[in-house]
Amino acid sequence: MESLTSRMQGVQSPIIPVVGELIKNSPGTISLGQGVVHYNPPPETIEFLPKFFADSANNLYKSVEGIPPLLTALAGKLQAFNGIEINGEKCIVVTAGSNMGFMNAILAITNPGDEIILNTPYYFNHEMAIAIAGCRAVLVATDENYQLRPEAITQAITPKTRAIVTISPNNPTGVVYSEAALRQVNQICDTNGIYHISDEAYEYFTYNGVKHVSPGAFGSSKYTISLFSLSKAYGFASWRIGYMVIPKHLFVAIKKVQDTILICPPVISQYAALGALQAKEEYLQNNIGAISQVRQLVLDSLNRLEGLCSITPANGAFYFFLKVNTQMDAFELVKRLIQEYKIAVIPGTTFGMDDGCYLRVAYGALQKETAKEGIERLVQGLETIIRS
Repeated sequence: MESLTSRMQGVQSPIIPVVGELIKNSPGTISLGQGVVHYNPPPETIEFLPKFFADSANNLYKSVEGIPPLLTALAGKLQAFNGIEINGEKCIVVTAGSNMGFMNAILAITNPGDEIILNTPYYFNHEMAIAIAGCRAVLVATDENYQLRPEAITQAITPKTRAIVTISPNNPTGVVYSEAALRQVNQICDTNGIYHISDEAYEYFTYNGVKHVSPGAFGSSKYTISLFSLSKAYGFASWRIGYMVIPKHLFVAIKKVQDTILICPPVISQYAALGALQAKEEYLQNNIGAISQVRQLVLDSLNRLEGLCSITPANGAFYFFLKVNTQMDAFELVKRLIQEYKIAVIPGTTFGMDDGCYLRVAYGALQKETAKEGIERLVQGLETIIRS
């Protein structure tokens, strides 16, 4: 049978399953690859599930934008934590994860051939969504510390530009963008009548006194689309619940996309999310505190690679992004680390970094002892491979 061609041929393959296959073929490998946390959802998640089963009508389709109790709870969280007020100008749409929120946004605001500005290194699923929509990702390099360059972003705008994407705290670098820079992006979008898509999936993961800032809370936010997720902070990866805060004028377009792809977010997962949001503050404090300890352990070990790698300071998410001083292809290095040292990381090429050898190190999925063993393998592997 003749192979079919489609727009998907121009879309990169998701890296996580590719690395996952390498890990499967090398038993005993410790993964510093996938961006997940090691802990489970709070017990309140399970406690709310009987409420779902108690009403047989919950087996039917529900509102495209989410069930009212969850929308109310999210509005309260947004006001308290993000400083975003849900009023006549903004509304919430619950999604099946924040990746879906991004896809919703791109399909709602673009036509094929339009442009979306991504800051490099970018999150690979963002670039993939843009390609799937028949649009073009315009790449703007961040500075030497992976911080935004608003002047360069401005210069990249053309009549086809529809949005600028920021991720803070950042995947894959772990850096947190300054409030001043995010305000500049909002102002650039306001001036040019384009959207600021702000991905805030890692909003709770900040360290050393650094605070998360939500562009949707700024006065100039009528062009701001904010994306959030329960996957990270609440250990909710497989429950698939995220949400977006959008300007009211996009509500009909977003509903068209979501109704076509999903109809409504899984209602049982929405009840679980409603439960998770009732968790005590200690749940987040204790779990993110434990990740903070792992972060310091990882950083201390990586600092031994001085001269072999450049490690940019990062006060957010649960990633470090290494520039390795080698001419070796990043994916070849990843394969050797898995096959020879049983440690997995993600190559920087999948994040749009092909001007050198970069690796993303994710430390959220491991508890202290496993992380210690994993990072020792990584340091030893890099020292041996790069010096050989």
